[in-house]
Amino acid sequence: MRCGDVEAALEAALTGAAHLAEAEIETPYVEHAYIEPEAGAAWTEGDTLVIRACTQAPVMDRDSTAEVLGLPPERVRVVPAAAGGGFGAKLDLSGQPLIGLVALKTGQPARMVWSRRESMAASTKRHPGQMRGRAGIDAGGRITGLAFDGDFNTGAYSSWGPTVAVRVPVHASGPYLTPNYRAEARAVHTNGPSAGAFRGFGVPQAAILQETLYEDLALAAGIDRLAFRRINALSEGARSTCGQEMRGVGIGACLDALAVPWEAALARAAAVNARGGAIRRGVGVASCWYGCGNTAPANPSTIRVGLTPGGRLRLHQGASDIGQGANTVIAHICADALGLPLAEFEIEGYDTHLTPDCGKTSASRQTVVTGKAAWLAGRALRRAILTRTNMGEGAALALKGARVVVSDGAQRREIDLAALVPDINGYALAAEETYDPPTSPLDENGQGVPCAVYGYGAQMAEVEVGMGLGTVKVRRMTAAHDLGRAINPLLAEGQVEGGIAQGLGMALMEDYVPGRTENLHDYLIPTTGDMPEIETLFIETPDPEGPMGAKGLGEHVLIPTAPAILNAIRDACGARITKLPALPHRVLAAMRGGGKGAS
Repeated sequence: MRCGDVEAALEAALTGAAHLAEAEIETPYVEHAYIEPEAGAAWTEGDTLVIRACTQAPVMDRDSTAEVLGLPPERVRVVPAAAGGGFGAKLDLSGQPLIGLVALKTGQPARMVWSRRESMAASTKRHPGQMRGRAGIDAGGRITGLAFDGDFNTGAYSSWGPTVAVRVPVHASGPYLTPNYRAEARAVHTNGPSAGAFRGFGVPQAAILQETLYEDLALAAGIDRLAFRRINALSEGARSTCGQEMRGVGIGACLDALAVPWEAALARAAAVNARGGAIRRGVGVASCWYGCGNTAPANPSTIRVGLTPGGRLRLHQGASDIGQGANTVIAHICADALGLPLAEFEIEGYDTHLTPDCGKTSASRQTVVTGKAAWLAGRALRRAILTRTNMGEGAALALKGARVVVSDGAQRREIDLAALVPDINGYALAAEETYDPPTSPLDENGQGVPCAVYGYGAQMAEVEVGMGLGTVKVRRMTAAHDLGRAINPLLAEGQVEGGIAQGLGMALMEDYVPGRTENLHDYLIPTTGDMPEIETLFIETPDPEGPMGAKGLGEHVLIPTAPAILNAIRDACGARITKLPALPHRVLAAMRGGGKGAS
């Protein structure tokens, strides 16, 4: 990606009162460590192979398994099981073709459940990153340019490496106005484990480099670190580094929401540090943005909703729910659009023989893309009902047995569903709608519209560092996230807390070593004892494209956690961490050796 003249901007940053920062960051393999390892069962029904497995992409599973086994896709039926976590790794095939082959060859049902050791050996990992960057600001603290270069180890097979390589340059500027920009990322084959999709598709790694550079520059310029980010935050109508005019921009509001907690956290840290002793307290901040859905390519979702002759309301919802709440949120959206209570809905899904394709559950796309399809389908069915009864938009709907009752003040009309001729799917009244976000391909300089909807966030970390041993304890996280419209606040809060847990692990402890790490005793993930107090602040800056203004949240909440923690470590003890995770010996070495920052 290129815009402006980054070399000229960075050269100018070396003169006068401006500042230039350089950094190199290295991140390791990270294991998904979902609670449920890969599992599945397969059997035949006539000439159809049925596979029930934990997956994030049922239609992709069907098509890929059919290709492996030499079957036409219509002879493979995938029925996803409730998945105990996915985080990206369950976008790739695991045992599906294997159990399918056994079922076809033997005529008997087959099943496979991976052990934790097998899962850790064979599943994809977060891409290790080796990243380099330079950034400059002018005398007023405004970003003048950023250059980013990154190699991402995709291992022996591509998996989602190309997606990471494309998404990183689009997002490596962070949610900041950057007039001069150059970013290049590569997915590099090695003889190591395959790296694939993992919550953020490379953006969490890139954010660590970018936020380290901006920490350098804020400190060098003597500008409050939160204020520095607020000065440079994207605003409504601004152009991104892709040249896209940004709408529904909530990063400024997220940073503003941290202003009071920031001052309180600084005061708490000062009070602890004034007492002296072996524990030092620090405060750090970092921001994020993330485009919901594929980066430029089409990624449509289709939703069907219908009323049976007997008066049952069914929603065909094919978006895999891997714990993020797709079944709840998408049904909520459709219920609001149709104007009937959520309790009336029966979910039909997810099943490649019964539900239309809602695309893969990844890239924080389901609330936005499938949610928008659900909104359109709900509105279409509502229009059909109102048209049939000749009632206005303000009318209320109700289901009374096999009848739809439409009322508006003193007016009341009914539709006898049992009297209507059912359609091919058995519905008396139904609607099916497809939504594909309006994006455009990127040109040779990365200019275009890669995503239709972006979510934003900013997090503040408070940590304590043991000066003798280099140990780090995260005491508090304050997370402000703009989700456009909080469809289900409780689910959203769970997403924030889960994302922070993964970001904490990435920052402080998680390091998958190929050939050695094979269980969750040697590979450490955060436990309840490691988790800090979390305060969640939801910002609702509606997006004009999202359903009811909603934006995605799943990936976003992980991205700023690790850089905020690393910046807090630096504030506490001066240790500028350039290789993750920030294990005690690395913190001690950084404390003693210092680090290259801004000039």
